[in-house]
Amino acid sequence: MGETMFSSSYQPNPRSALDVLAFVLTPIGAFASDPDELEAVAEILGAAKSEAIERWQSLRTQARRN
Repeated sequence: MGETMFSSSYQPNPRSALDVLAFVLTPIGAFASDPDELEAVAEILGAAKSEAIERWQSLRTQARRN
């Protein structure tokens, strides 16, 4: 069974520009400090941050149409 590194009940709102911006601007070091993990975390977070921005833009566009 995997080890839980961090647990939080906070769930960012993908419609909130502030939540998305906070996630995108959070440095990699907040998610990993082990030098061996930084590269893997950077790769995963890069994709996640891009996805967060794309979702926010899509939801914003959709809201404007309605």
